[in-house]
Amino acid sequence: MKSTKPTSHESNAQDKPWHTFNTQTVMSELQATPSGLTQDQVAERQQTYGKNIYEVQEHSSFLKRLAAQVHNLLIYVLLVTSLITLLIGHYLDAAVISAVVILNVFIGLYQEGKAEKSLLAIKKMLSPKAQVRRAGQLQTVDATELVPGDLILVASGDNLAADVRFISAVNLQIDESALTGESVPVSKTTSPVDKEAALGDRFCMGYAGTLVSQGQGRAIVVRTAMRTEMGRIGRMLGSVESTQTPLVQTMAVFSRWLTFAILTFAALLFGYGYGLIGLSAVETFMAVVGLAVAAIPEGLPAILTITLAIGVQRMASRRAVIRRLPAVETLGAVTVICSDKTGTLTRNEMTVQAVITAGNALSVSGTGYAPAGEATDDQEALVHFNFTGNIQDHTAQPIELLALVCALCNDSSLSQDKAGLWQLSGDPTEGAMLTLAMKLGIDLPSIHEASPRVAAVPFESDHRYMATAHACSDANGSHIILVKGAPEKLITMAANQYGADATDAALEAEYWHQAIETQAKLGRRVLGFAFKRMPGAVTQENIGQEVKDLTFLGIAGIIDPPRQEAIESVDMCRKAGIRVKMITGDHAITATAIANELGIGDGKSALIGAEIEKMSDQQLKDVVQSIDVFARASPEHKIRLVKALQAHQEVVAMTGDGVNDAPALKQADIGIAMGLKGTEAAKQAAEIVLADDNFASIVSAVEEGRTVYDNLKKTIAFLLPINGGESMAIAAAILLGASLPITPLQILWVNMVSAVGLAMVLAFEPPEPDIMNRMPRDRHEPLLSRFLMWRILFVSGLFLIGIFGVYHATLAQGGSIHEARTMAVNALVSMEVFYLFSVRYLKSKSFTWVGVKGTPRVLVAVGSVILLQIGFTYLP
Repeated sequence: MKSTKPTSHESNAQDKPWHTFNTQTVMSELQATPSGLTQDQVAERQQTYGKNIYEVQEHSSFLKRLAAQVHNLLIYVLLVTSLITLLIGHYLDAAVISAVVILNVFIGLYQEGKAEKSLLAIKKMLSPKAQVRRAGQLQTVDATELVPGDLILVASGDNLAADVRFISAVNLQIDESALTGESVPVSKTTSPVDKEAALGDRFCMGYAGTLVSQGQGRAIVVRTAMRTEMGRIGRMLGSVESTQTPLVQTMAVFSRWLTFAILTFAALLFGYGYGLIGLSAVETFMAVVGLAVAAIPEGLPAILTITLAIGVQRMASRRAVIRRLPAVETLGAVTVICSDKTGTLTRNEMTVQAVITAGNALSVSGTGYAPAGEATDDQEALVHFNFTGNIQDHTAQPIELLALVCALCNDSSLSQDKAGLWQLSGDPTEGAMLTLAMKLGIDLPSIHEASPRVAAVPFESDHRYMATAHACSDANGSHIILVKGAPEKLITMAANQYGADATDAALEAEYWHQAIETQAKLGRRVLGFAFKRMPGAVTQENIGQEVKDLTFLGIAGIIDPPRQEAIESVDMCRKAGIRVKMITGDHAITATAIANELGIGDGKSALIGAEIEKMSDQQLKDVVQSIDVFARASPEHKIRLVKALQAHQEVVAMTGDGVNDAPALKQADIGIAMGLKGTEAAKQAAEIVLADDNFASIVSAVEEGRTVYDNLKKTIAFLLPINGGESMAIAAAILLGASLPITPLQILWVNMVSAVGLAMVLAFEPPEPDIMNRMPRDRHEPLLSRFLMWRILFVSGLFLIGIFGVYHATLAQGGSIHEARTMAVNALVSMEVFYLFSVRYLKSKSFTWVGVKGTPRVLVAVGSVILLQIGFTYLP
């Protein structure tokens, strides 16, 4: 074929709504033919569209990123402190403070480049090879070589390498959960759909990075590289700006005020000592240096890092892996959790909950693929039977034959692993059928051996059913055809129905349609069952013609049920003042049904993606607080929902597992990815990865986050009065024109050894009993509340009295100034020890037997500080 230069409309071809075009229009628009593109066409299109690769933005140089990490007031304060300690000759302390600075900087550097990592993770999801027909020849090419208009062949196990429009599909199902959140594989057809159809409802389309789970098909490549849905998410991810955590914001404000207060007070004292009372400049400067050293809590950054690190360890033991240290504390401030549905709030295991036959409705208990559960009828009588193995049994009840269809008209299998857990190999819906059959009493290996399959019609989206034929065990050579599929389709193929008296009866189509509607309203997927007895043999050649005039058996209602622990955790969130919102790519009816079972929302219907699409940002902001269930949500919708909540000053935690969740995970204050079924892109965009994909682990992590913040406040409430008492003592000495009761070197000893040693144990404090019955703290709440400020000033005054009192008492008894200073330091450390037991509880009484007894760590810390002080006092 003679190559033609791409036209202007062809260069914009990737922007067209391909899901709305029929196959002939698609091929015409892209100048595609059944024999494929020629090499000349491929070369020209590669020049027009470029390679099928993901562009990753160049990241900043190491020096720029290093400078960005150092550009922080707290870091500047630490650097100045380190310089001061170096100038006064305390080299070890200077080294320790410098090490704290380096640690903080490199933790920040390590967390840089999340967007770049996420884009790289998306890039890895592309299939490295693709089967493509070009110039009449089938070729295997690198996925990077694909261009719009290429004709590709896909089969089970393939990862799609580009966005495609299917032109043929045979039993084709694609797992799009990473992109849409759909809990089960989607059946693909070639028929166009409405322009407004959600991504998960575009059944004629396939998307880059998704997996062909079953069947085969041919497709035309319509979008490549960054214009694919996956690439669009990548661009979106790159444009999302990371938000500062509440702790980082609070510490920044605290650092500014602390620095301003210290420098102002130091300048005033220098002016007073040098200008008013006539002290020498050097003497006054050294006193002011002592004041600065006393006032700056040098150990606080180290304690902060250690407290967060301990929180990381605790959360890891509760199945939450932290990727960024500040994220530990952010969880404690969360006011809204936006959770995905499938696998997080639900088990991600399809389960039959109801079976309807003629004149009988069964409820089925148990969840997941384990055959633990039972079926009960309307009178709550147990339904269970020992099947004889004769599938031609004319006395079998409808439920028995329905269980037979579940067991035999099935291409999947269940098995137990070494731990005894049931694992599915195959389609989730078929797995639910096998579990139902076992709950009803069928032994799967025995029935397969007794009733071998002789022919089959695989499920295809065109006819929407699967049929299998089996030889009966009688001597007549008769066969039976078992069928399962879309119930509406099977009803149209049925001649009658199987009654409760084991005889055929007239088909009651209206009864079945009402039953189907009832199950659908409960959010369940509905599957129909039918059979046909054949007097003679059925072969692979004639089974297609025989699947008609069926006897309808009944329907089953199937759902991915909520986790029991998720129901309990949602209730815990409610008590903790945290709202849970469900944002899912699944259908609205299913989402609402699951939300009702979980206790999310007030029973209102879900807001769907198409409705979000029509809203302005202000309109969405106005309604987002009053709605708790959002269905058929795209990546853009999820980001807009998170932003709308943040506009209400909510601290938002977002969970997700797919590539489609990555931008919203990054936008949220805290992104939580699923560790088991989550994509690498989602994990890279998140701050926390759940090792068990369980919502209950999020609630456990919230408890740990609140504990971390409590312990940080206890640490500050412990350290600042010590620094305040030291500062007051030095200030009082300057104001009185007296000698310093404690030298700068002794202050550094107290601040970096005894104070830090005692404060360290506060990082290990367990949560207070009522921690999950409190409302979330305001993200703008200052670190130092009025009560805490009063407490710090009051205790600082007590420390001042103790230091000056012991110092002057020693001098009055004839001790030297060195002895007096040593006694003052020991008095300060003794007061620290007693104050430690007071500060261990912020919200409840400290002086109880439990409080006084402390924990083993507290007692070890106190003992260690006493030994250190003995050495400080008596060693040369």
